[in-house]
Amino acid sequence: MSSIVMIRLLKTSILLGLCLIVTGHVLIVSSYFTSEYGIKGIITAAACIAIGVFLSLPTKIYLTILLMEAEKRYLKSQQPPRAKSR
Repeated sequence: MSSIVMIRLLKTSILLGLCLIVTGHVLIVSSYFTSEYGIKGIITAAACIAIGVFLSLPTKIYLTILLMEAEKRYLKSQQPPRAKSR
């Protein structure tokens, strides 16, 4: 899988995850939804939030790995060259 496709997939995943988190929050906050559906409505809203967090988690892990690799490259470039031993 090319990096462009992977980045596009991760962006879609985080966008969908954030939308689900916001949707779940709005459903919990709205008094109509919770009074109309009761505990099943609260469970549905909590499930939306949980799935949203689950979808956004891989993106955060991938970005953390990319930042760690970039830091390694930066630190490696900042080290003075070693003197060659005879």
